[in-house]
Amino acid sequence: MSRSKILFLAIICLVILAVAFAMKQGVMKSDKPQSAAIGQDSKPALTVTTVQPETRIWPEQITATGTVQAWQESIIGPEIGGLRLTEVMVNVGDLVKKGALLARFSEEMALNAVLQQQAAFDDAKARFAEAQLNAKRSDQLRSQGFINEQDAQKFTTNVQIAEAQMKLAEAKLEAERIKYSYTKVLAHDDGIISSRTATVGTVMQNGSEMFRLIRKGRMEWRAELPEQLLHQVRIGQKVSLHVSKAEKVGGTVARISPVIDLQTRNGTVYVELPPVKSIRAGMFAQGELELGKSDALTVPQGAVVVRDGYSYVFKVVKDNRVDQVKVSTGRRQGDRVEITGGIKPDTVIVALGAGFLSGGDIVRIENPKLNTSETGIHPVSPIAKRG
Repeated sequence: MSRSKILFLAIICLVILAVAFAMKQGVMKSDKPQSAAIGQDSKPALTVTTVQPETRIWPEQITATGTVQAWQESIIGPEIGGLRLTEVMVNVGDLVKKGALLARFSEEMALNAVLQQQAAFDDAKARFAEAQLNAKRSDQLRSQGFINEQDAQKFTTNVQIAEAQMKLAEAKLEAERIKYSYTKVLAHDDGIISSRTATVGTVMQNGSEMFRLIRKGRMEWRAELPEQLLHQVRIGQKVSLHVSKAEKVGGTVARISPVIDLQTRNGTVYVELPPVKSIRAGMFAQGELELGKSDALTVPQGAVVVRDGYSYVFKVVKDNRVDQVKVSTGRRQGDRVEITGGIKPDTVIVALGAGFLSGGDIVRIENPKLNTSETGIHPVSPIAKRG
């Protein structure tokens, strides 16, 4: 074979190989989008459980905050001034009974004043007795004609004057006795000593503060509520107060303030509290005012997903796809949340696994708690699940 024929055959073979390679490359490129599409469609589905909302009867509550204060706190001080304090019997936190001795002032000056006035009273009393005797004698002399009517009348007038002086002396004596009793400072009611400023050796003035007494030991919670919520509160409603993380105390609405604060636009609700040791005046607390009971459309807490500050649930639609639905939430109790808007009672939602979903995802439903015959939603079968 000539060299020209061999060269010609070699060129033809090269052309055939080049065409075959180009065709193969084109087929591979055209298959890539299809493979990608197949890969997207074959994204594995997440296995979830579904539920429908349940209607339950829950208590209606208003949450509020406020300060615990003494029901009534009275100031105890001396009722006589200028005396030195010699003894103090109580301190902060002590429980006292009405009439209990709290403190004592020096008695010398007050006792001396009582003795002086006692002597003045005894003198006036004797003068009154003498005047009565003289008047009796004058009556006898007048009847015998030894004195006239005018002279006898003077003795009667002297009796009246002596009696008035005796009564005045008696009143002054009683006043000094009262002052003497003021040397003892007594509790005027049952209660708890909440403050003490009295110091032994101090000369105190009339009306200055010595102690503060929480009457009856009673406390009240002063809850602050916005004015638009006050109309829902009634006297006698029950209240649950959070004293600590582990302790709640029950109370009762006793009074509702008729005044709204012009700055905060809040009103005050006064809640009477039981005598519990863990409750102290001045503590800040949160509580719930119970308004009654009402129906609540509830879902498991795990069904609600919070994203970007909003609450969502995933509604299961046809062909086992999910839609992300924005909802409004309300009361919470245990592991359930009230839904106040966004879904209906017959809506099927994802209960477990919602946090891993996005809108449009396909899910595999395991043990759905719903009637699937009318929804077009298909639970995963045991055989499919094993496969």
